[in-house]
Amino acid sequence: MKQAPILTVTLNPALDLSTGADKVEPDKKLRCDAPTVDPGGGGVNISRAIKVMGGDSIAFVALGGTTGRRMAELLEEGGIDWQQMRAPGETRQSLAVMDRDSGLQYRFVMPGPEWSSADVGKSIAHIIQAAQPGGLVVLSGSNPPGVPDDYAALLAAKLADGDAGLIVDTSGKALRAVADGGHNFALLRMDREEAEGLAGKHLPERTDTARFAAELVAAGAAKAVIVARGSDGNIIADSTGAWHAEAAKVEIVSKVGAGDSFLAGFTLGHARGLPIHDALGLAAAMASATCMTPATELCRREDVDRLFAARVVTAL
Repeated sequence: MKQAPILTVTLNPALDLSTGADKVEPDKKLRCDAPTVDPGGGGVNISRAIKVMGGDSIAFVALGGTTGRRMAELLEEGGIDWQQMRAPGETRQSLAVMDRDSGLQYRFVMPGPEWSSADVGKSIAHIIQAAQPGGLVVLSGSNPPGVPDDYAALLAAKLADGDAGLIVDTSGKALRAVADGGHNFALLRMDREEAEGLAGKHLPERTDTARFAAELVAAGAAKAVIVARGSDGNIIADSTGAWHAEAAKVEIVSKVGAGDSFLAGFTLGHARGLPIHDALGLAAAMASATCMTPATELCRREDVDRLFAARVVTAL
């Protein structure tokens, strides 16, 4: 199927380890299962999910040290098309542990290496070179220490002349640094709590969320804004209107990677020329399908196809 080029960006990747124990409790040696190991980080997971759905992307990944070399091996084994920038230190690791007694999952995430201003400039230069005209660049995941909060804005300014659209999924100070608008993003995504923090008020109803997203579009924050409302689904607004996609009712095994799979679905749908409401439906289907799989495994295509066929997307 024809699609526009996609470049995913992961500045702070992680080697994801997942395991399980009968019960997670302090001051004891916990006998765990043999770990599952996957390459992780926002953009990496997005590229993995796009591949599951038969799409194409290039993953731009900053890697360093022994862990970085292991990540590179896993990317190759997974058939991911990728480009590397040498990171200024050891690639981080993350650990997810399932407590079988309670059914709860514990997630431990390390910070990653410290970046200098020279590293920031080098990364932007690499991304500009790798981005293709008419394509999409997806910036997702946390910033490494030392990367400025307005990194997405800096990148958008450099991409402006190359006719590549920038999709941004960020949070905290980095979100606040770009939500004021004027950066010409193709899409800005956030969750309900982050949207309420920006709005300075609760957004209890779907119409409240849609109205706020539309206000961000009107202010020039992005051409489209998505707000994830958790179990209440997802809302998107652009200059033509707003839509809500229901979250499918599935058995939740693990939520790890669901947000990345969501963004992968929207990006792939958009790159394939789907109408915005159908791209939102594909995103919701891929997120729900990922919740059905264990640990750091992402969505399965047969689950996505079934959930997408049964999607419920409503104009607001």
